[in-house]
Amino acid sequence: MTSVSDAPAVRTEELYKFYGTTEAVSGLDLVVPAGITFGFLGPNGAGKTTTIGMLCTLLLPTSGRAEVSGYDVVAQPHEVRDRIGLVFQESTLDLDLTAEENMRFHAELFGLSRRQSKPAVDALLDLVELTDRKDSPVRDYSGGMRRRLEIARGLLNTPSVLFLDEPTTGLDPQTRVAIWEHLHRLRRDSNVTLFLTTHHLEEAENCDRIAIMDHGDVVAHGTPAELKAVVGADLVVLRTGDDHAAVRAAREGFGLDGEIGADGVRLRVDDGATFVPRLCAGLGVAVHSVTVKPPSLDDVFLHYTGRSIRDDAGPTTLADIGRRSA
Repeated sequence: MTSVSDAPAVRTEELYKFYGTTEAVSGLDLVVPAGITFGFLGPNGAGKTTTIGMLCTLLLPTSGRAEVSGYDVVAQPHEVRDRIGLVFQESTLDLDLTAEENMRFHAELFGLSRRQSKPAVDALLDLVELTDRKDSPVRDYSGGMRRRLEIARGLLNTPSVLFLDEPTTGLDPQTRVAIWEHLHRLRRDSNVTLFLTTHHLEEAENCDRIAIMDHGDVVAHGTPAELKAVVGADLVVLRTGDDHAAVRAAREGFGLDGEIGADGVRLRVDDGATFVPRLCAGLGVAVHSVTVKPPSLDDVFLHYTGRSIRDDAGPTTLADIGRRSA
């Protein structure tokens, strides 16, 4: 593999993980360049959290190889741990301590003295805009404030890669936006690589690159724009006076295979905005409304897997993995 000095943030080769006879990760080959925001996108049970568990040295691979910042996760676990930060999906803060006390306690676990840790703690609390609440018990914090504190705590050892497992799960939309503003600023100011798992499509749009995982392996990867370009065509949704007649007319007059959904007639066409006037004029039925939607990441996932991302099972979290391997 590549030397440590010019290594990618993450590299895996033929990485497998079995639980008994169940294959959770299936020959994963992955390269994540340093200094980007990388999203691991997929439904619960796809193998995302198991992969992160191996990359963070919480789980041993069954076979294959993985490196973080050029260090092997099996042969050099201490070097890996020195170079990563980790934000669990479930909160692991001590609610009875203040923000500053939580940070200081975490710094002690890294072997930092009070004199060494104080400047870092102060700077990180300022970064996540919690300085004015640093002496308040975390029990009094909102969900968004707790998440910002956990992000700050994950940066105490100045990691080269910060792993975030479903970082905004359980937060309201406004708080999610605020968390992402902090993450963007963090990436910009510190050059840390952000590696996050998510099954939220809107969250993945914030990433520089995405890997779509399904059944333990990556089925597609690229920038959000590159992935959506694979789908290509826009979705045109029409509400008409006679949907069945509209579908027949679209097929016979334009060669389009339409379907009738709960929201109306659905058609896939290139450059939908330009095509819609000609389509409406040629259908021969009354058109009450038209919506044109460019390809989405949900369309991409559907294209590669044959289904939409769904949250139909309780996820395995990194905290679960940590408890099982303790």
